[in-house]
Amino acid sequence: MGFSLSRWRPQPEAKPAVIDADQNYTSDSSDPALLRDGNLAFTRVQGGNDAKASYQEAIGAPVETNSPLGYHVGWLTIIFLNVNQMIGTGIFSTPGSILNATGSVGLALIYWFIGFIMAIAGFCVYLEFASYFPSRSGAEVVYLEQAYPRPKHFFPIAYAVQSVVLSFSSSNAIVLSRYLWRIAGKTPSDWEMKGVAIAAYTLAVICVIAHNKYSLWAVNVLGFLKIITLIFISITGFVVLGGNVSRITDPNANFRNAFEGTTDNGNDLSTALVNIVFSYTGYANAFNVVNEVKRPIPTIKKYGFISVLLVAVLYMLCNVAYFSAVPKEEFAESNEIAASVFFTSVFGTSGAVTALNVLVLLSAYGNLLATLIGASRLIREIGRQGVLPFTAFWVSTKPFGTPIGPYLLKWAMTFIMIVAPPAGDAFQFGESSTSQASVVRLADCKPVVSLKTYPEGLFFLAMSIGLYIVRRHNKRVGRGPPEFKAWDVAAIFFILIQIFIIVMPWYPPKGGPYAGDVSFWYATYCVVGWEFEAASRWWWTSADRRGA
Repeated sequence: MGFSLSRWRPQPEAKPAVIDADQNYTSDSSDPALLRDGNLAFTRVQGGNDAKASYQEAIGAPVETNSPLGYHVGWLTIIFLNVNQMIGTGIFSTPGSILNATGSVGLALIYWFIGFIMAIAGFCVYLEFASYFPSRSGAEVVYLEQAYPRPKHFFPIAYAVQSVVLSFSSSNAIVLSRYLWRIAGKTPSDWEMKGVAIAAYTLAVICVIAHNKYSLWAVNVLGFLKIITLIFISITGFVVLGGNVSRITDPNANFRNAFEGTTDNGNDLSTALVNIVFSYTGYANAFNVVNEVKRPIPTIKKYGFISVLLVAVLYMLCNVAYFSAVPKEEFAESNEIAASVFFTSVFGTSGAVTALNVLVLLSAYGNLLATLIGASRLIREIGRQGVLPFTAFWVSTKPFGTPIGPYLLKWAMTFIMIVAPPAGDAFQFGESSTSQASVVRLADCKPVVSLKTYPEGLFFLAMSIGLYIVRRHNKRVGRGPPEFKAWDVAAIFFILIQIFIIVMPWYPPKGGPYAGDVSFWYATYCVVGWEFEAASRWWWTSADRRGA
């Protein structure tokens, strides 16, 4: 069935004022309606979120003058949208896998700090993009569209392929199920595990479909509980370091010779970095809802940065707490999650671990809600670009004022990925074990770059390079500077991180190509990731041949 890619293309006003790239103009109410840079045309647009007027390439989806999703995202929600996606169950479980990969406490802590620098660099890149397009939700969907308007529709289609096909959150739902069964004190069968996972995810989807404003309130409440939980772990760590816990005789043991055992294996170092990178995934979640934020650039600049800084400080303090209470060897070899080992070492009671399970369960649920909200705006924006069939289905917010189409897609893909694959390698291959809510035991936390994360790395690389393309167009048409401009060192560092993530997974693990974290060839997901890119090109070529 054919569909038109041009349905949502903005139509220029009759006889607009036009300025070519070699002419300058002053930015005021008399700004021209259309600017040209060679064969590119940039139309003047302004949304209803009190953002400054901006220019975007005319082939893109139009700006929504009034957001059909409302303007319910305030400063507190900006903080907790980011916090909830960054803090899933990762900080409770991944520290052990990062210690195993790096080989030493010292390097593990350095990696957590590098993750913070990476997140700030990425945040700056996103913020500059948002300054150019302050009334478009959808983050990288918009930024790729505007950075690479030619070939026409290529990047929207390429990103649509991987976003739609890989729009599942099965690991997040599975971890919710695991913690529910843990709290119940029962070991479930595979189908009992899957059934509860589907029920939990269905409940989350119903929540975000039913009411936009109330689901954002839920995100705020659950985000607050996460912060309180990590503060409690951090304070407990200080108590341990002060020598006030009789169970722990030498709280400083892991910090002596902190770099002893550091690995020099490239595959281990790269997988540790990927675990760190995705422990900070979510720092850009607020950019998915830019058009729902009043005065978006100064607001997100301030409170988005606060969210990243807050999470980074708590991550570091929690790791110090873990290492102060649990010997390195026990920490690395335990089958329990890092936080469980910590609570058992400090409190020595099953009641404390049960309480922890409840807190991690709530953390995982908050991660589900925040991820659903951000991803729905991203998929909706893909629909607005006209590259998906049944455009109205993806764009409509009726009857509840929420994007039901994207939510139902997320539910359907997650349902399939929960029910269809068996446990084990296929599940780990399909979705990153570095996901914030993908693991319960350290044995399940082996760091791999997944099928899902590898193509994302390719797009993030293209997006970060595209920032310089947007800057060039901005300069050529004589527009003034954006509200925020990323430091070049931040943009270049972000580019280098993406190159590292793309290149290093090809480095074979110790023991040969079949000695990795799965039973098949270690780089299979890299090959499949490139096959997704090939499929994207095929879809684009087919659509172009149909004259879409």
